Amino acid sequence: MSALPAPSTRNLGALTAPYLESAGTPGSRRQRQRVIAEFRRRYRDLAGWSALPLQRRLAAPVEHRGLVAVVALAARIPVDADYVIAVTTAWGHHAATVHRELASRFATTAHGLGFSTWEVERQWATAAKLAAIAGVAPDKLDRCQIDTVWAQIGAAMATLRSGRVPITLTTPRHGLEATLAALGVLQEPSRKPAGGRRPQPTWESLAERTPVLAATMRRYLAQLVLSLRPGSVRLIDTTLRTFGAYVVDHHAEVDRVAAIRRTHVEGFKAYLAARPGYRGSRAPAKTTLGMRLGHLRGFFDRIIEWGYPDAPERNPVFAGDLPLRDRPLPRFLQDADATKLLGAVRELPDLFDRVCVEVLARTGLRRGEFLGLTLDAVVRIGHGEWLRTPVGKLHTDRYIPLHPRVKQLLGEWLNNRGGGLHSRLMFVERGRPIPGSRVDRAVRAAATAAGIGHVTPHQLRHTLATQAINRGMSLEAIAALLGHQSMSMTMTYARIADRTVADEYFAVSEKVEALYNADPVLPADAEGPNMRLLRVEATRRLLGNGYCGRPHALGCRYETVCENCSFFIPSIAFRDQLQAQLDDATRHGDEQRHAAYAKLLKKLDAGA
Repeated sequence: MSALPAPSTRNLGALTAPYLESAGTPGSRRQRQRVIAEFRRRYRDLAGWSALPLQRRLAAPVEHRGLVAVVALAARIPVDADYVIAVTTAWGHHAATVHRELASRFATTAHGLGFSTWEVERQWATAAKLAAIAGVAPDKLDRCQIDTVWAQIGAAMATLRSGRVPITLTTPRHGLEATLAALGVLQEPSRKPAGGRRPQPTWESLAERTPVLAATMRRYLAQLVLSLRPGSVRLIDTTLRTFGAYVVDHHAEVDRVAAIRRTHVEGFKAYLAARPGYRGSRAPAKTTLGMRLGHLRGFFDRIIEWGYPDAPERNPVFAGDLPLRDRPLPRFLQDADATKLLGAVRELPDLFDRVCVEVLARTGLRRGEFLGLTLDAVVRIGHGEWLRTPVGKLHTDRYIPLHPRVKQLLGEWLNNRGGGLHSRLMFVERGRPIPGSRVDRAVRAAATAAGIGHVTPHQLRHTLATQAINRGMSLEAIAALLGHQSMSMTMTYARIADRTVADEYFAVSEKVEALYNADPVLPADAEGPNMRLLRVEATRRLLGNGYCGRPHALGCRYETVCENCSFFIPSIAFRDQLQAQLDDATRHGDEQRHAAYAKLLKKLDAGA
């Protein structure tokens, strides 16, 4: 790549006008005129400069390098990335000379986001270098140009390192993009890459080796984009790229999806199980293996059902391939530890740490729901205030009663959030959405201060649910609070309601222990409601369409109305009951009942 275009010598005077105008005194202006004259004598013009090797340009006098920087920035002339990232030129100073008003607005905006003066200077210098390579003003950079320039910088760095050429570029990319977004130059800053993850194969590399297989998978993904959430599509995308790379690397004969067989899936299962998990040497979790194989099974099921031409005859991934997931009880904090945590968090110096931990502990929000809260999340309904959660994991939103402490914390955060931000998210730091790792660090800091060991954000959700059910909150109310779609999700907390289970157990165990005494005497309330119901139903006098509720101690003149009926047929199976009725009538002197039961018994004995 050439360093600069080749403007003619007669245009050099016009291009150097900003260089002369930036001189502060007449003496400085004369000095800069001599620099321009010397530059013309040595290189004739910018074309002669650009024709020099990189090492010659890097070794040029500092005045000449400064002249080139000012001319390139003022005239929007692209400069090669190799030179920009290797030369020891004060690009930020020269850019501020050319774009004085923009430099002032940039510094004000960056300081407003919370960046220090040193960070602001690094960002502006990097913006100047990007603008020099792209050949535009710093406030005219767009997303496409920035990504292209960073790609050029990456290639240039690799070249320079191989030649052992020192590199002067520092890359505060994400802070710079946050400032450019706050200025309105970019719509939003790019996402920070997740650290510690292994490099993933790209679709371009797969398409070069297996174009048909890659085309089928990408066609499938294009359909998923229309129906699934972006996060779900990204996970499936990673699974398909990983599977495609495995097939290409280990089964060179497979050039299309239709050629995939059961043996390839079995090999992929072993390949996944042998890979390290996200914590280094730890084996991948069953949930991860199940997720990857579930993605594959769904992929094959759908392309077969949709009639893709590049589809196997049957699904090579079976339901039995998915490992059975462990279903451990949710981990929660005991009441004593939860009290220590909330006590310690109020002493933390960082405002976000305090807000994060207390809000999570008092609302039961998921980490993503917490970070997704918007500026209008606090709403008034009737006479009360509620917290509206964003549409999250289960595709639903909900309202949570706003605890006074939560309202106070959120108000404190909003007062210190800063203005001039374009984001509608509540939790923004230095112009960028706060990442999930920042929430993890906040909870970890609170747990360390409380001295209770390792705690995760989701444990605070489990703790709130357990505390609620132990204190009598209904499962339906807990499901609404936590945003569960089915009661089966909430029933998990019924399994860990330790206090409720303990109270019930010890209440019953006292009555059970009474049975094992030498002279067993059950407490008066030993008969529970269910046993009482069974006893009453067993002793009631059943009738044709109901039962008689007359107490046994009271007589009834209609008691033998059925026994005196000519259609009443006694059965030998009830002889003992009839005899008991006869004896009872004799004791009470009830002649009518006595005659009726005596007649029935006589009839039974005669028949026998």
